[in-house]
Amino acid sequence: MALIQRLQDLAPTMAAWRRDLHAHPETAFEEHRTAALVAERLTSFGCEVHTGLAGTGVVGVLRAGAGLAGAGQAGGSGRSIGLRADMDALPITEANTFAHGSRHPGRMHACGHDGHTTMLLGAAQYLAETRRFDGTVVLIFQPAEENEGGGRVMVQEGLFERFPVQAVYGLHNWPGLAEGRFAVREGPMMAGCDQFEIELRGRGCHAAMAEEGIDPIVAGSALVQALQTITSRNIAAADAAVVSVTQFHGGETWNVIPASVVLRGSLRYFRNEVRDTIHRRLHSLCDGVASAHGAQAELRLIPGYPPTVNSAAEADIAAAAMAAVVGADRVDTHLPPTMGAEDFAYMLQARPGAYGWIGNGPGTGGCLLHNPRYDFNDAVLAIGASYWATLVERVLAA
Repeated sequence: MALIQRLQDLAPTMAAWRRDLHAHPETAFEEHRTAALVAERLTSFGCEVHTGLAGTGVVGVLRAGAGLAGAGQAGGSGRSIGLRADMDALPITEANTFAHGSRHPGRMHACGHDGHTTMLLGAAQYLAETRRFDGTVVLIFQPAEENEGGGRVMVQEGLFERFPVQAVYGLHNWPGLAEGRFAVREGPMMAGCDQFEIELRGRGCHAAMAEEGIDPIVAGSALVQALQTITSRNIAAADAAVVSVTQFHGGETWNVIPASVVLRGSLRYFRNEVRDTIHRRLHSLCDGVASAHGAQAELRLIPGYPPTVNSAAEADIAAAAMAAVVGADRVDTHLPPTMGAEDFAYMLQARPGAYGWIGNGPGTGGCLLHNPRYDFNDAVLAIGASYWATLVERVLAA
């Protein structure tokens, strides 16, 4: 591996930053301490710092080139690049007992955003010290990636109008991908995701006299089974899609058939045509199954994140920068996309760019994303920061 020596030297400092963030997790739009620390460090590096975008978002700006030294001066080439890290934690109670475990019960950095923030801070320090690039680097520290769409809010509030980058890049750790490896591909990297809620209304009655009621539990059970036919019988085998019922709520006691039940779940897709098919079938199956049982169904579809789709040129640029750090044989450009979702998708809808994965190690012992025993692998901090710095120096080569 060809890691940047300065970033290898910074690795213990970055590990300390990362563990401090891990110990003080903050969930969506509540990242006040995290944002303050990010802004303080960026300022100390000599970055131009902007706060308040999407509430707790922080944007740092570095400019260099054409003999310019000051952060407040325009980059000489006029070229610009955006680098994004997410900052928020999850509403999970941590099961780890190490010293840097969460000090806030019910909140945990279970997805590695503490590591993402730290890698970008490390790269920012190096880039501010060296300025071996010609143009402008926009360092985007985003709140509320987990379910709340902080990336969408930043874009809606004028992120790219205020900081008009030509391309934007994101990076996420990936348990199961070996330490020292990267993955990136053109096209879909992660799926789109919508949520649904279905209320089935029947007629409640005594459990001993079921003939007098309309049982929504039976109707709901039939509907759960019917929904599985959407992906197996309505979506082409070549198209990836998932429809999952994850909640079934109904009834309060053992001898009463309830008047209604509620089902909730999610759907995943890569192509909008597949999404449209799933939506249509959800409506028709809810109406048909409910009617067959004499019940009524009300379906509520909740739009979620769109697919995360990398532009071809930027995916190639990202892969080349990864290869410069770890070697071409350790960059996977054919790894299948995941059905997970990511709100970096909104930034990729607004600008060309690429979203990649950095190996976090084997993920054994429960160390998987969104697991209460997860922890970011500090050994990859210098690798990720070297990728960010190398990407900038290649894209904005003087």
